[in-house]
Amino acid sequence: MNIVSIIIVITVLISFQANKNPDLKQRFLYIPFQLKHNNEYYRLISHIFIHADISHLAFNMISLYFLGSTLEHRLIEFYGVQLGACYFLLLYFAGAIFASLPSFFKHQDNSSYRSLGASGAVSAVIFAAILWEPTMLLGIMFFPFPIPAYIFGPIYLAIEYFAMKRGGTGVAHDAHLGGALFGILFVLLLNIEKGKEFLDLFF
Repeated sequence: MNIVSIIIVITVLISFQANKNPDLKQRFLYIPFQLKHNNEYYRLISHIFIHADISHLAFNMISLYFLGSTLEHRLIEFYGVQLGACYFLLLYFAGAIFASLPSFFKHQDNSSYRSLGASGAVSAVIFAAILWEPTMLLGIMFFPFPIPAYIFGPIYLAIEYFAMKRGGTGVAHDAHLGGALFGILFVLLLNIEKGKEFLDLFF
């Protein structure tokens, strides 16, 4: 099994268990107040293994499977099995932490704020994959035909930004944007040429 498959299996198992066990879910939730006041830093990672419901879990894991598998294969192809796998793990888990920082600064003194899900980590993987393979075609739900990744990326970022500004959606758009930013920066630090190749598609 590749790294992506292992992450998916673990996440699915923990998510199902947490949805049957409210105490377990409570312990895994991302609660910035608890990080600041009780030093429960593990919540920066634990929340990515639980999800609100099956549709939330399915959307994240399907996205991770298709784009994550592509990216993991490219990293291993480029850097070798061990280093490529390590880079992917670093991207996923550091992306989760980075994506959680905006809500930490915003809600660190709000004891009622909670969030959960792997969306921030998955967003980091998606945008790292987009930067690495910008010409790959992505099939988007409710969209009649596939579009190039380098077109999808900016559209997605714009939608998430305006949704975050509007508010009231119950979705952590700041985590999506934070994860996306981390994924982009991660690839640029690994291979700046990928950034140049992406820009060449526009200019």
